[in-house]
Amino acid sequence: MKESADPASVVQRQLDAYNARDVEGILATYAADAQQFEFPDKLLATGTAQLRERFAARFQEPNLHAQLLHRSVLGNKVIDHEEVTRTFPEGPGKIQLLAIYEVQDGKIGKAWFLSGMKTVD
Repeated sequence: MKESADPASVVQRQLDAYNARDVEGILATYAADAQQFEFPDKLLATGTAQLRERFAARFQEPNLHAQLLHRSVLGNKVIDHEEVTRTFPEGPGKIQLLAIYEVQDGKIGKAWFLSGMKTVD
């Protein structure tokens, strides 16, 4: 069965791989030349090698989990409002996050992340 190229389906596979800490699975949802930004325009990573490094480091956090609070889809843009449980330098906690994904040809080409309120347990 072929995986859906529908933007919401692509982003859901990305979220599922994130929560499974599946580096190869999450990379499969991104284009080879994908870019990630801290909103609006601070480049965080470009291409598979840099994305792999970012995800591999993040996936070391023992309590990592992203809970989808709301998803909006407009054409090839998917906006997820998430609450992410993480291990910050100051300890475990949660952060609100908006993730904006641009999907082209069944892959995430660009992603922007806007961080909100962080709480430490």
